[in-house]
Amino acid sequence: MVTAQRIRVLLVDDHTMFRQGLRTLLQSYPDIEVVDEAGDGAEAVSKVSAVLPAVVVMDISMPRMDGVAATRHVKSQHAQVTVVGLSVTGQGYQVDAMLKAGAVKVLTKERAVDELYDCIKDAAA
Repeated sequence: MVTAQRIRVLLVDDHTMFRQGLRTLLQSYPDIEVVDEAGDGAEAVSKVSAVLPAVVVMDISMPRMDGVAATRHVKSQHAQVTVVGLSVTGQGYQVDAMLKAGAVKVLTKERAVDELYDCIKDAAA
């Protein structure tokens, strides 16, 4: 029997409860493996190198290094890694900046519950 490879995901958000909620949601899917979490962009950049995820789910607004700068770093060092952005509003200059930095899509945190799984699957395809 051949087992399909699971999609390795790194979750990045400065709110621990939100990360834990996303982890719980994503772990309910058999083809997703949450490999690690980070609380800010700087931590995310180092963890991408350590765990080599296929997809990074990255909040835009975080302390120390925001999601836009972290996405730029991740994409410059690991072009094969796909970044999906998360935003409270889903519009504005930060969303545009996130897409220009290399994110394939930006979801609102509210819609992430319903759309994140499909977005990760599309991003990893």
